[in-house]
Amino acid sequence: MNASMQEQILVIPSSKLFEHHTQWYGINHEHIESILATIVQYQESMQRSIAENNQAYKQIISYLIFTFDGQLFVMQRKNKPNEQALANKLSIGIGGHMTQTDIQGQTLFDWVSREFEEEVTYEGNLQMHTIGFLNDDTNEVGQRHLGLVILLKGDNRNIAIHGNEHKSGQLMSMEECFEKLDQFEAWSQIILQRLIS
Repeated sequence: MNASMQEQILVIPSSKLFEHHTQWYGINHEHIESILATIVQYQESMQRSIAENNQAYKQIISYLIFTFDGQLFVMQRKNKPNEQALANKLSIGIGGHMTQTDIQGQTLFDWVSREFEEEVTYEGNLQMHTIGFLNDDTNEVGQRHLGLVILLKGDNRNIAIHGNEHKSGQLMSMEECFEKLDQFEAWSQIILQRLIS
């Protein structure tokens, strides 16, 4: 089994999440603190290989959007056997599965910084703005995941992919992103539409 599939990841029972928050599609920016509190209260740890086949739970994903000078950092995913639904798709989301250790931090950036540092190298300062929680139950991948979407504004363009999660990464204008919109994964499409609204 792939090592990443053996990782203990942070999940929340879908029933508990939607017991406290009316089920939504897209980005919920009005109840960020309340959803965070619900996750902390009902969090569980589960092996990723089990969570991937259990739609009774939502896997918590950090989804960080890097922007500089009106451009977004866009990555292309690899063709991984265990992630065929996302294979070769473009993505503006830096990050991944969170663990219980991640949420012991004092700030939201403490929660998500591990994933940022694992996936990209960046030399510069960042300003953080929380966009909200992304839920999309219209497809099988979305039914098992809940995204914490955070916008990171950099002060320079010195960002590049790190590690082996992606094929490539580059800064692209919003116009370029929308020209290739159908090549992006579903979550990125939802966020791109939100960023221009």
